[in-house]
Amino acid sequence: MNQSSTVSTGRSTIRLNRIKTYFSKPHNVILLIMGIVLTVTTVAPIVAIVQDTFKIHAGTIDAHLTGQASGYTLVNYIDLFTSRLAMSNLWMPLINTVLLAVGTCVVAIVFGGLFAFLITRTNLSCRKYLSSIFIFPYIMPQWTLAVVWQNVFNSNAVTGTSNGLLASLFNITMPKWWCLGLFPSAVVLGLHYAPFAYILIGGIFRNMDANLEEAATILDTPKWKTMFRITLPMVKPAILSTILLVFGSAMGSYPVPHYLGLTTLSTKYISMNSKYTGEASILAIIMMIFGVAILLMNQMSLKSRKNYTTVTGKSGQISKINLGKVGKYLIAVILIVITFFTSIFPILSFALETFLPNPGDYSFLYTMDSSALTTKWWLTDNNGAGALYGQPGILHNPLIWRAFKGTMLVAVCCALIAGTIGTLIGYAVSKNRRSKWANYVNGVAFLPYLMPSLAVGAAFFILFSNDKINLFNTYTLLIIAGVIKYIPFASRSALNSMLQLSGEIEEAAIIQDIPWYKRMLRIIIPIQKSSIINGYMLPFMTCLRELSLFLLLCTQGFILSTTLDYFDEMGLYAFSSAINLILIVTILIFNTLVNKLTGSSLDEGIGGK
Repeated sequence: MNQSSTVSTGRSTIRLNRIKTYFSKPHNVILLIMGIVLTVTTVAPIVAIVQDTFKIHAGTIDAHLTGQASGYTLVNYIDLFTSRLAMSNLWMPLINTVLLAVGTCVVAIVFGGLFAFLITRTNLSCRKYLSSIFIFPYIMPQWTLAVVWQNVFNSNAVTGTSNGLLASLFNITMPKWWCLGLFPSAVVLGLHYAPFAYILIGGIFRNMDANLEEAATILDTPKWKTMFRITLPMVKPAILSTILLVFGSAMGSYPVPHYLGLTTLSTKYISMNSKYTGEASILAIIMMIFGVAILLMNQMSLKSRKNYTTVTGKSGQISKINLGKVGKYLIAVILIVITFFTSIFPILSFALETFLPNPGDYSFLYTMDSSALTTKWWLTDNNGAGALYGQPGILHNPLIWRAFKGTMLVAVCCALIAGTIGTLIGYAVSKNRRSKWANYVNGVAFLPYLMPSLAVGAAFFILFSNDKINLFNTYTLLIIAGVIKYIPFASRSALNSMLQLSGEIEEAAIIQDIPWYKRMLRIIIPIQKSSIINGYMLPFMTCLRELSLFLLLCTQGFILSTTLDYFDEMGLYAFSSAINLILIVTILIFNTLVNKLTGSSLDEGIGGK
């Protein structure tokens, strides 16, 4: 009996020692805490929205069909999939959403990939300028190019709205398919996400070993065959990554299809949410399923992907294609013109709209009479009776500046919290990356990025806007949703940088008995400060321009993006243009400051330096 008791005590001591040893390592503690927190904050909203699809909502269509005011039912699924409205409520929005995502991928990869090839593999002129300006559309709010597209191509005869630049100046009326629907939505979203393709594909092009291409040239292989048999297979991993990221992001886009008149799952969710609440939740679940499927496809592609060695110890110099004396300048001019309209023109367009007596009326351009412009939209300091439809001027408008303060508060808090959590996750995963738990934490942290923003917002709306917990229209809810959505930016940035650090650096500090927090603050963070700062700045800048995620979580006028939506619905386009301008300028100022302070930029290492 005594011997058995001794053995039992010995085993307990061993287990206790193992537990103490495990928790003596900070990265294990971080992984455990973050795993639990992320599981709750990611899974709980999904569970809540799945439950909502079966719930009977008083005053909605499911209550009418069941004759009950509460409880659970399958009627939401039955009605959405089989009713006479199934085609307009589900199937057409789903088809449009998939087509939009596919079209966006095509435009982004073709335009961004071609641009990356010209910047990195040819002797094109003005590469540094073009590389810097090309990323502007992604930095700007997603709806920027959609609004510019309207301002340029809309006409009263086709769209029933005020004439755009082409109709006003040249009496050119573009067809409806060009102004509204799938085509302009895919083009605009593709231009917005083209910097993704440029950064990912450009990085591969720049570091690619030229040995294989040189060998093909020596063997007199045609250029087209070299491109399709050698070059493209080398950049296949980057193309696949771009497709996965862009497809997932385009699936949940709300602003672009909203402005350009395309019915998708996201726009249909907004229109159905009040009357068909349960069925709208099913649409959000469908969007989430696509996000999970993309994550699984990414994991499968990583396991089955062939290994293309693009960086070796030989032939470090890339053989650049000679475009000729005329070609390198002609193509540069064409790209400068294109990037002007995608990067510079939106800023000028929004600025001009705020000085027009009637936004959208460009008739003064016929005479170039500057006296036709006005500052009333900016400077009116009373209630704007009559001319401003009851609104004070932009500089004196309390609604706009209160929303600006709210936007800055949410962006700063999201950046600090998401950046810190992401840095800790990156550190912990890098220290224990062979662990299944570390891979789980890394996957759960990245999952919200692949889920459509509107679906994530809908899940948090359902979870935190009910009788038990009601955080609707509070900065707390916006910050919670923003942190969960933007943690992937910081965690991936931190993980990539931490993996570059040798374990010997921290081991030397451990031998000297330096506490963990000092090792982080004095050794690890200073060494990788550039990547870590980017992990804070990406959530900050993304949060400034976010609409889809916050649309359901607060009222119009709470933050700048929803305030812009409010003024657009009111038809006060001078105010919405001013908010666009404020957002763009704010983002560009902070982006420039980060570049100057850290010396890093999104296009660094491709063509920017």
